[in-house]
Order: sequence, then C-alpha cells, then structure tokens
Amino acid sequence: MTQSLDGRGTVPALDRATAALVRQSARITAGSEAEVRAGFAECNAAKVSQRWQEELVLQSYLFAGFPRALNAAREWRKSQGAGGGAAADSPHDGYDQVYEWRARGEVTCAVVYGEFYAKLRGNIRALSPALDEWMIVEGYGKVLSRPGLDLGRRELCIVAACAAAGQDRQLHSHLHGALNAGVAAEVVRATLESLVGIVAPDGLARAQLLFARVVGKS
Repeated sequence: MTQSLDGRGTVPALDRATAALVRQSARITAGSEAEVRAGFAECNAAKVSQRWQEELVLQSYLFAGFPRALNAAREWRKSQGAGGGAAADSPHDGYDQVYEWRARGEVTCAVVYGEFYAKLRGNIRALSPALDEWMIVEGYGKVLSRPGLDLGRRELCIVAACAAAGQDRQLHSHLHGALNAGVAAEVVRATLESLVGIVAPDGLARAQLLFARVVGKS
C-alpha cells in the first residue's frame, strides 16, 4: 500500500509498514502482552511511524476494550525508548469539539457503510439510541476521523481486529468498509494473508471466505 490512497482508491500491494500495523492490530485485540511487545518491535523494524502506531493504540479501545488499549499503550511507550512516543496535545481531543465530532462522524460512517448507511443508523437506533449516538460521536467522529492515519489503513486495522476477535458480523461490515474507503481488493486480501500465524487458522479461513463472498457480490 502506498503512503496515501490515490484518487481512484487502487493500490498495487500491501507495503511492509502497513502489514506490520495491521498485524499489530490483531495482536492488540487478542494477543498476549509478549506478543504485543514483539509486534511493536516489528513495527519499529518496518519503520512504521510513531503517529501511525499511536493512532492504532488509540482506536484499539473501540475494538479491543480499554484494558487491552491501556496495555498496548504501555508497551508502545516502552518500545519507543526513553522520551519516545510522547504524544503532543491535540486540538481534536477536547470535548468542546463534540458537535464537530458528530458532523465528521456522520461523514466517515457514511463512507464506510456506503449505500447501507441509512439502514445501519436505523438498525442501531432501534437497538439503542445511546449506542447510535456513541457510535457516531465517539467511534466515527472522535476516533476514526482523527488526522494522523488515513481511513483506508484504519479500516484494514479494524478488519484485522475483527478477524482476531472472531467478530464475523462486524468483520463483514468492515471488509465492505475497507473497499468503500478506497482500498483495492487485492490489498484487503493481502491484509488477511498477512495475519497467518497471528489469527487462529479456522478464524482466518472464515475471514477469507467471507471476503470472497464480499468481492463476489460487488
């Protein structure tokens, strides 16, 4: 994958840095602390930027929960050495931005879900109006619309997290989401292949079969 998605949303292959990032997403979600530690060493060897690694850690709380996100943050800080990995204050983090979060969350969620966006919102509101609000404001607005990591790579990291967690329903949505965000099908396929040895074989086989169905219907 190139450093940024081109205008057509097609990329030739999964580059080393992006592969390391998505593999680490799977480790943060379902791996041991030792595996997470090894994953950050892999990211550093692949020259994954500190910003990308930080953004992965931050978004992991949405898919792995706060305990794993906090453990990942601890291992990431240690992996950067003394004084490394220190994040600057962001103007996008204050809760006075809540209306902006909602607005850009609606835009980002609409990109990810495409023609199914309106149906998604209706379904989630029927389950819980609170979850619908949190999904848009917290998830897609505050977190997934942050600068520092493009939406295509964020979606690939989510694909890896859902595959690792065995969350097939959400995986199905975010396989579509990666394509909707402009990632080429061969890059999504290569992302799944990069998870060999990290995601359980049966879970990975299900994910690859699911993607074949997604591509077959597109």
